[in-house]
Amino acid sequence: MTRLIHDKFAKDYLEELLKNYGKITANLNVKSEKGEIDVFFEPAREKLGELVTLGLLGRMAETTAIFEPFRNPATANQIGDCLVKSLLTRQELRRKATREQTKIEESVIPRLWILTPTASEGIINQFTDTEAQNWLPGIYFFKPYFKTAIVVIHQLPRTAETLWLRVLGRGKVQETAITELEQLPEDHPFREMGLKLLYNLQQNLQQSRNNLREEEQELIMRLAPLYERAREVAIQQGLQQGLQQGLQQGLQQGLQQERRTVIENLLLARFGELDDDLKKIVEPLSTLSATEFSSLLLEFSQISREELLTRFTVE
Repeated sequence: MTRLIHDKFAKDYLEELLKNYGKITANLNVKSEKGEIDVFFEPAREKLGELVTLGLLGRMAETTAIFEPFRNPATANQIGDCLVKSLLTRQELRRKATREQTKIEESVIPRLWILTPTASEGIINQFTDTEAQNWLPGIYFFKPYFKTAIVVIHQLPRTAETLWLRVLGRGKVQETAITELEQLPEDHPFREMGLKLLYNLQQNLQQSRNNLREEEQELIMRLAPLYERAREVAIQQGLQQGLQQGLQQGLQQGLQQERRTVIENLLLARFGELDDDLKKIVEPLSTLSATEFSSLLLEFSQISREELLTRFTVE
């Protein structure tokens, strides 16, 4: 039950981070019994320079990519399943190119990124021998043909460049990343989004409290202050918005009352008295648009009492 909650958080999180930089396809169907692709991303060429904002995640997203995040350590079979889905996707792209009699570009073939919180040496050695060159520690590439890498989140260095991936870790790794996310400048483009999704995660976990592990209970406690702070901010914003609306309404009411006073004085000056019949047309006159009211003022000295009553008396 809670695995599905974490899975949804990871997918939503990656989609929100990447959606402004290209095309996102979530839960992409492939012709396989191994399920759907979690997140399929196609970068927009004109946005490539902006991906630097996402650090290591942005570098991964510079080419077409498949992201398969795991809450629990990915098993050998799960890694194999991801690989099957990736190869089937590649096969579909090649079939499409054949039908359209076009040549498939290497950049269109997606690279598979398997995001796992931890991984044993045995698991890594089943698929790859060494860490990738020219990449950060914790990233292990398969042979070039497979265009696949395992990202072991707890092995990533604790730097700003890896923050957006470490949020998807577990235990202390995730807790530390949450603290770093919270400490980002308030105007950071992804701070509010990240915290909002974490608030949602906290609430969804709260609803499954009977099924929680100790680690998840600790995560709820870690997220609780953030959730309470978000509630306080929302309340303050609501109060501020309410105050602004109240001031605006008050101003409008004041202007409306001022117009009524002007109309009453005009009627009194024009006809010498403000009897019951004339009082009845004050409200309709006060609701005229600025253009209509200005036009009426121009002819006010010539208009008769009967004409005014006929035009503005509400039955």
